[in-house]
Amino acid sequence: MRTSRYAVRAASAALLGAVLVGCSEQSDGPDVEGPATSAAPSKPAQKAAETSPSPSPSKSAAPVISVGETGTFDVGETDDYGENYKVTTKMQVTVVSAKYVTPAEVDTTNEPEQGQYVKLTLTLKNVGKAPAEIMTYGMMQWEDDQTAAQDASTLEGVGDGPDLDTKYKPGQAVTGSLVLDVGRRGGQVSYVGGDDPSEGPTFVVKLPK
Repeated sequence: MRTSRYAVRAASAALLGAVLVGCSEQSDGPDVEGPATSAAPSKPAQKAAETSPSPSPSKSAAPVISVGETGTFDVGETDDYGENYKVTTKMQVTVVSAKYVTPAEVDTTNEPEQGQYVKLTLTLKNVGKAPAEIMTYGMMQWEDDQTAAQDASTLEGVGDGPDLDTKYKPGQAVTGSLVLDVGRRGGQVSYVGGDDPSEGPTFVVKLPK
């Protein structure tokens, strides 16, 4: 008889456990499918919107100038990691002249690799409140509607007249010339020597045809 009572009690306990488990599973259903869960996706979206950083200020658009015109461009610097660019001062550039020349006219026997030499005379002036260092060699590119941007820097004419590549204190200016190697007459020459190259050229000179 004891065995039968224990068997009945065990069976009753098992049945009760099954009933409780079933109730527990049913009670979980509404929590998964209910309105509380459907509202959850809006929380991450709201948080992302609140923490989204505001766009960082960028430098001014590069001036596009022709012979006889003047433009102003920003000069800046980045941190030790090449990030967080900030404008430190301003430079003014005036295109004094742009003359197409032969090798003999610039006292060289080297023929232009791209096709044509142009002697570009500029006046650079620091119109800001902090020093600025300008380096044009390797930073001048020529392009036109047919040809993509190409390096136009040369060593021709170096040493003739004042050097544009120097450090400018506030108020200082230099008028000097660059002999550039361009594909043909016309097009434009861009100075890409800024500390934030991702922002494009620093100034652009439209060459005459």
